[in-house]
Amino acid sequence: MPESRPKSVTYADSGVDISAGDRAKDRIKFLAQKTFNRNVIGGIGGFGALFRLDLQKFKNPILVSSADGVGTKLKIAFELGSHHTVGADLVNHCVNDIAVQGATPLFFLDYLATGKLDPSVIESVVTGLAEACKANACALIGGETAQMPGFYADGEYDLAGFIVGAVDRDKMVTGETIKPGDVLIGLPSTGLHTNGYSLARKLLFEVAGYKPTQYVTAIKEKAGTALMKTHRSYLHVIQKLVAAGFTTGMAHITGGGITENLPRILPKGTAAQIEIGSWPVLPIFEHLRQLGQVSEDEMMRTFNMGIGLIAAIPAAKFTRAKNLLDRAEEKFHIIGRIVKGDRRVQYM
Repeated sequence: MPESRPKSVTYADSGVDISAGDRAKDRIKFLAQKTFNRNVIGGIGGFGALFRLDLQKFKNPILVSSADGVGTKLKIAFELGSHHTVGADLVNHCVNDIAVQGATPLFFLDYLATGKLDPSVIESVVTGLAEACKANACALIGGETAQMPGFYADGEYDLAGFIVGAVDRDKMVTGETIKPGDVLIGLPSTGLHTNGYSLARKLLFEVAGYKPTQYVTAIKEKAGTALMKTHRSYLHVIQKLVAAGFTTGMAHITGGGITENLPRILPKGTAAQIEIGSWPVLPIFEHLRQLGQVSEDEMMRTFNMGIGLIAAIPAAKFTRAKNLLDRAEEKFHIIGRIVKGDRRVQYM
């Protein structure tokens, strides 16, 4: 009898569906192209994305970049089957990181890796990315979608991104001119944004035993709804403050809370005094504190506690800055001031 030939093994046999990947890429191209502007050269699909720096707008440009991920907030998205908002979480987080240095977002690239590619999930995620890029006048010019069988659990993925912006050298906001007497204002967050989810998930789902779809009386909404609130972009209010010359430094309050993020912009010889109780703490944070008997220090260095951005305003410019924010209908709270010190946050 003739020898039986071994079966030909394909890439699909290893768990990688190239056809599904191609379908997802076609849709991604359509969504990304909706964010393009005249500075985008070519399209999606090249080995490298191309973007022209507008030297009419920037005379002495400094490029500002940042990379980040959504983190374990994705676990909530998996359980709820809700993937649209995590793209906006990622874009807005990265936008805030460069905007606090005075930069205008130029372009964004994403990285999504999963075990088994589901085109509908990818489309939902990228729709969120594209919509947030459009809202922040930032072009989504490329990225990577990787299928990695055996690396991720079924139905799970990881999402990260990279942003590039630009600012003229003489308009950079570095914090170097922050000085004692400057007023510290805080802009409200929408919730946890994209930080502290490992602790929040432990407290809500392990300690309290809630389900993501369960209504929680203490916070007056479902647990998953509270955790999935979109990370807010502060770009437009930041641009107003910077254009008017009303801020000497800004801190995006992300991982590490106020305790670790505010000192990143403080110059030598200064410290920040923050008045506890000067802003309304969102119910979700108070409930998390009670569930775990979490200390004040631990809360302040894990969560944003309801403040997503802090700006230092010179005392002589504060009234004008307040008027600007009031006209723009931007809510803010006076949460402290700059004093002499050793680049730390002092809670009062």
